[in-house]
Amino acid sequence: MSDHVNQGVTRNLKVLIYSDDRAVRSDVMLALGKRPAPDLAELDYVECATGPALIGLVDKGRFDLLILDGEATPVGGMGVARQLKDEIFNCPPILVLIARPQDAWLATWSRAEAVSSHPINAVLLADAVTGLLRPKMAKLSAIATA
Repeated sequence: MSDHVNQGVTRNLKVLIYSDDRAVRSDVMLALGKRPAPDLAELDYVECATGPALIGLVDKGRFDLLILDGEATPVGGMGVARQLKDEIFNCPPILVLIARPQDAWLATWSRAEAVSSHPINAVLLADAVTGLLRPKMAKLSAIATA
């Protein structure tokens, strides 16, 4: 199945992970691995630890997914998610990591397309990321076969 879906796709998917905590960034990459689902291309990660650096990277880069730590300080992932959605034309999909289930409404306010919780649950995070990246894979496959 994965050979058929990935046929003609020539690039990896670029994922930016923002957290002021190196352990959170590492946990996310460990949970997702190089390919969170067999029908996805491999993931290339870019790590970011500060709000200003995040804004600059997203403004310059072409990312397929942004994973933002809602608990990051001093710039939280939910606030910066909303800022990115307001300021970046065709902003990539955003997944926000939240510490408490009660914070899910804030993630909705931030306009994030998905949420996952701390501590990182590899299965749930991979499912959420896969759901956000599959449409991108379909688009890349359609372009590659056109």
